[in-house]
Amino acid sequence: MKVCSPSPDPSESGLSVNAPSLRSKASSGLRVQTLGERPLLPSNERSPASSVFSFDNPTEQKVHVSVKDMDFELVAPSGPRSPVATSSADSLLIPGANVDAKSDASSLSLKRPLTAKSGGGDKVPKVTDAAEVEAHRQRELRWISALSSTTPSQARKTKRIRKLVLEGVPASVRYRVWAHLTDSEAKRMKGLYAQLDQRERVAAIANIEQDAQRIFRDQPLLDQSLVNVLQAYLTMVPDVQYTKGLAMIAGQLVLQSPEEDAFWTFVTLMDSHIRPYFSPQQALLEIDSSLFSKALESNDAALAHRIFDEMAITPIYICRPWFTALFAEAFPPDFLLRVWDVFLFEGVAFLFRVGLAIISSCRQSLMQCKSQEQLLALLAHPPLYCLPSTPDAFIDLAFTVKLRDDDIYKQRQKLEAQLKRQIQSRPQLSTSRVSTPTISLPRS
Repeated sequence: MKVCSPSPDPSESGLSVNAPSLRSKASSGLRVQTLGERPLLPSNERSPASSVFSFDNPTEQKVHVSVKDMDFELVAPSGPRSPVATSSADSLLIPGANVDAKSDASSLSLKRPLTAKSGGGDKVPKVTDAAEVEAHRQRELRWISALSSTTPSQARKTKRIRKLVLEGVPASVRYRVWAHLTDSEAKRMKGLYAQLDQRERVAAIANIEQDAQRIFRDQPLLDQSLVNVLQAYLTMVPDVQYTKGLAMIAGQLVLQSPEEDAFWTFVTLMDSHIRPYFSPQQALLEIDSSLFSKALESNDAALAHRIFDEMAITPIYICRPWFTALFAEAFPPDFLLRVWDVFLFEGVAFLFRVGLAIISSCRQSLMQCKSQEQLLALLAHPPLYCLPSTPDAFIDLAFTVKLRDDDIYKQRQKLEAQLKRQIQSRPQLSTSRVSTPTISLPRS
């Protein structure tokens, strides 16, 4: 297999381009804490990052900001940053999901990103200059203002929020941004999570516990939180079939949020975007895989012919590991967080863009693959050297591929309608579901 260029040029990859690059933003580590209500990272329910890294510094500078009825404390550290390095300049990273491309697909763990040196090591990146710190602080303030002035139901419809998402989401407000974009508070029912967690264990509990231990093998205190979230969800939504992808998605949310907040964000993310992917028939996953293959043909006919015709690979074998884990196994943590930031605003069509961008980045190696297994492994875990140099550069690439989001949704609805008619004409399959059902609460 040939080595790809670390910074692929879309014009040379075979993918068409139709949009300019987005502007990269600088940042540095600051944190925001909401005062007068539950802290952003409560001491008894704190994000995993705070258990690994301490941001407290006796010499740090604090600034209090009031927005409407909320007070925020901005803390600018004067000492070294967290040892978490970021190739994206948008935020300090909370560790995310990553799978070593050389490892078995079932060997899962959530890893810290490498330090500033590409080879890893223990060196701590230094705080950047004052202008960069101020730029990051201003980005946090813009997000605080936006969250307080835009209702969750309107957040995904506003140009202001979209602009902020593309500029970058600081780690200090990320889980609140994700909750806002998914409108998780609208689903929240007081006391229900505790009730669900006490019910009879679901049939897949052994697999869930095993996957949780693998995912959090370096952070064992979190695996039970992941088990709790999935147990509660599968009890509430029994039509969803458990797969490893659910654990990868929920695991990311547990890393970012207190446990119950992670649960409700998970509920709304699933209902809004991908719940039908986990139905017994996986009909919508088949539809989206077919649409993805057509999008690839439109962008790079030669590569599509190589993959789908010469190598006889069915599109769903490419899309299933991507879409059912929201790329949690495909990317290093800093790339994954930026992909999720944008996905939660843009919706499912952005998953198509991400997949096309991966294929564009790995095109040279894909054309050299000799077997189905080799090609599928490459796409499931694209080598870091094939990807653009920074997460923001990857997001730029995703927006340059030729794809009309509205066309994807229209074709999707048309194919769903056709499938529903087919299902209705076959009584033996009348229990199949393509559209997302409402949440069904368990009987007491």
